[in-house]
Amino acid sequence: MTKNFIITAPIFSYYITRRFFISTFVMLASLTGLICLFDFIDLLRRITTKPHVSPLVITQITLLHIPFFSMKVLPFSVLLGGIVCFWHFTKTSELIVARAAGISAWQFLTAPVACALLMGALATMLGSPISSILYHRAENLDRLYLRTNNTPFYLGNDSFWVRQSDPQNGPMAVAILHAQKVQLKHSLLTLYDITLFRLNKDGQLITRIDAPSGSLAHGHWILNHTETVQPNSFLHATGRFLLPTNLTLKRIEESFSSPDTFSVWTLPRFITMLDQSGFSSIRHRIRFQSLLALPALTGTMTLIAASFSMRPSRYGGVVPMIGAGVFTGFLLFIIAKISEQFGNSGILPAVIAAWTPTLTGFCFAVSLLLHLEDG
Repeated sequence: MTKNFIITAPIFSYYITRRFFISTFVMLASLTGLICLFDFIDLLRRITTKPHVSPLVITQITLLHIPFFSMKVLPFSVLLGGIVCFWHFTKTSELIVARAAGISAWQFLTAPVACALLMGALATMLGSPISSILYHRAENLDRLYLRTNNTPFYLGNDSFWVRQSDPQNGPMAVAILHAQKVQLKHSLLTLYDITLFRLNKDGQLITRIDAPSGSLAHGHWILNHTETVQPNSFLHATGRFLLPTNLTLKRIEESFSSPDTFSVWTLPRFITMLDQSGFSSIRHRIRFQSLLALPALTGTMTLIAASFSMRPSRYGGVVPMIGAGVFTGFLLFIIAKISEQFGNSGILPAVIAAWTPTLTGFCFAVSLLLHLEDG
C-alpha cells in the first residue's frame, strides 16, 4: 500500500504538480493581464492633459509594471489556481481514488505545497530583483513625463542629491547639491562633505561651492566654512553660505525611494543606511520581511485552496465552499493591509506586521484540513 503514497510515487506526484502549476500559471497570467489593462487605461486618462506624451511611453510603463504586478498577485493566483486544480480532482473522483488507495490529504498535498513554496522562493530570490529594477525604471518614466510635482532629491546607498531652482542667479538657474553623508538627529538634517553646483539657464557652471558640513533650517541650506571657485579663477574661502529653498524635512522623508524599487538583496543595505542616517526604515523593513514571507504565504494559500475545494461533491454545497475560499483570500488581503498600517505606525514590529497574514492563514487552513481529514 505504501507504494501508492505520493512520497514514493513520482508519476502521481508529477501529475498533481503539473496540473497545479498550470492552473496557477493561468491564473497568474490572467490576473496580471487584467491589472495591466486597468493600469494602461489609468495612464491613458493621465495623458489627456499632456498632449506631448506619446502613447508609446505609457505602453512602456505598463510593460515595465508586469513583473511588479505579478509579484503582488502571486499569492492570490496560487489560491485561485489551487481551488480550480483541487476542485477538478474532486469532480473527476481522482481524489477519492487516491484516498481509497491509502493516500491521506497531507500526502496528497505534499507535491502542490512544495511547488508553491518553490514558486514563492523563486519570486523572492529572482523575481524581486527583476521587479525592482523594472519598477524603478517605470517610476522614472512616470516622474519624467506624467507627474507635475517631480521630486528633486535622491538618497542612494552612498550619497544624497538635491536639484532645485536657484533664483539668485535667475529664474531658470539651477542649483545641484551633493552630500557624501546625511544624518537626521532631533529633527535637524545635517549634511557632510557637501558640494554645491550653481548653473545658469543654459546649464553652464557659474560657481562651485565646497563645505565640510551644512544643514537644512528655516527655508535655507546652510553651508559652513565654504570654499568657492568660479571658472578660470582660484579657490577662495567664503565662510558661511545660505541657499534659499522651499524644501522641508517632511517632504524629503516622503520622497525617498519606494520600498518596491528595492529587491530582497538590496534592502538590507538600504535599511542600514537609513538607520545610520537617522531616517525611518519601517516601510522598508516591512517590505523586506514580506519578501521573506512570500514562500510561506504561497504555501499557505495552497493549503487554504485545498481545505475549501477537496470536499466530496456528494455532500453538496461545493460552490459555496469555493466561494468561501475566495472570500478567505480577500480576508487575508485585508488583514495584510491592516497589519501593514499598524507596522507603518510603529504599533507592531515589522516582523509581526509582515508575517501575521501568513501565520493566520496557516493556522486556519490546518484546522480546516484536520477537520476534513479526521472529521
